[in-house]
Amino acid sequence: MNSLWMLPLLLLTTCTLRAQGKRRRVYFREEFEDGDGWTKRWVQSKHQSDYGKFQLTAGKFYQDKERDKGLQTSEDAKFYALSTRFKPFSNVNETLVVQFSVKHEQGIDCGGGYVKLFPATLNQEDMHSESQYYIMFGPDICGFGNNRLQVILYHQGKYHENNKTLKCRINKDTHLYTLILRPNATYEVKIDNEKVTTGGLEDDWDFLPPRKIKDPYARKPRKWDERQQIEDPEDKKPEDWEDSEFIPDPEAKKPDDWNEAMDGVWEGPLIPNVKYKGQWKPRIIDNPNYQGEWIHPEIDNPKYKPDPTLCHYYNISVLGLDLWQVKSGSIFDNFLLTNDEEFAEEVGNMTWGLRKDVEQQWRELYEEMEKKKEAEEAKKKREKERARKEDIWGLDEEDEEDNEEDSEEEPDAGPKQEDSAKRASLGKKDVRFDQKDEL
Repeated sequence: MNSLWMLPLLLLTTCTLRAQGKRRRVYFREEFEDGDGWTKRWVQSKHQSDYGKFQLTAGKFYQDKERDKGLQTSEDAKFYALSTRFKPFSNVNETLVVQFSVKHEQGIDCGGGYVKLFPATLNQEDMHSESQYYIMFGPDICGFGNNRLQVILYHQGKYHENNKTLKCRINKDTHLYTLILRPNATYEVKIDNEKVTTGGLEDDWDFLPPRKIKDPYARKPRKWDERQQIEDPEDKKPEDWEDSEFIPDPEAKKPDDWNEAMDGVWEGPLIPNVKYKGQWKPRIIDNPNYQGEWIHPEIDNPKYKPDPTLCHYYNISVLGLDLWQVKSGSIFDNFLLTNDEEFAEEVGNMTWGLRKDVEQQWRELYEEMEKKKEAEEAKKKREKERARKEDIWGLDEEDEEDNEEDSEEEPDAGPKQEDSAKRASLGKKDVRFDQKDEL
């Protein structure tokens, strides 16, 4: 009876611990909402002197010019090495969600669009492609058809790729990539908040020796019959079956002057056999002794030992962009590390989800204007070449030289007016999209 007074306290403590176990944790979040403030949080590696530079921009098409800004690769054919640090954490007994968005508005042909998570021991100013990391996740594109979504995990000194062939998106729109590692040794990958694959860590990565192996002492029996069909042993070739395609001509006669001693044995000419039926084959029947394909029996692998520490990472403290790109222009944004899957999905919908439709419309308009511009330039070029061919006296060339001299003396107002008109038209389209978004 004396211990009953402790029951409410124990219940309160249990509820508190459970609440703490389910508490949302946001380890890192970056959406570049403070302008140039990112330069104080992100560190450029000095391992090489010629690393490519990142710039903060929303790119050529967007939903909101300020809110959609991200880190963009700005130099072609360059390695990139940029990272940011946060308070160290561990995913032991916790779900880990790695999420970010990337837009390859340049039409990437060969290059990386992934992120890496590093331990706290990383020297950011010396980060390079050989620096040890825990997780590498995101698009990796090189050449037509080679667009992989990499999920590489570190375990016992080795990097392991996912055994599945996962494909990333390769168009010019922003896409959201999400990796979920759960404490029950399962995982999930999502693109644009939609599941693309899920499974077990042991099943889809070669972290451990296989659970089962083929019995080294098992052998297929000699009389094991794997033939599904056989020739009918009771089927016999008919006696009148003609299987000779050509026969000696029965009307041919040996010449009277044929000398076998000199000419050899006489052989009459061959003619097609009118009764020829082709090569005879016995009919095929199901094999009554068919036993199926022999399957090698398996046994437990004595080298296999379960590892409860798979993908348990300690002191996760740095997120880095360690990339190579042939054609620059990729924009990285909306980085999130958390233990809450639902929260990550909500953040994705409130960032990538709000911009995707308007951004796509804006991109289509931009590409349409670029095509018209290219068509007009090509037309002018053709007309110019045609005029040159028709101008046998070179009069047009003199006029062009006079025009060039005049253009040097007078300021060129035409291109400015044309540029202003285009900006005005784009501005009107932008306003229309913004109004639609507010609705």
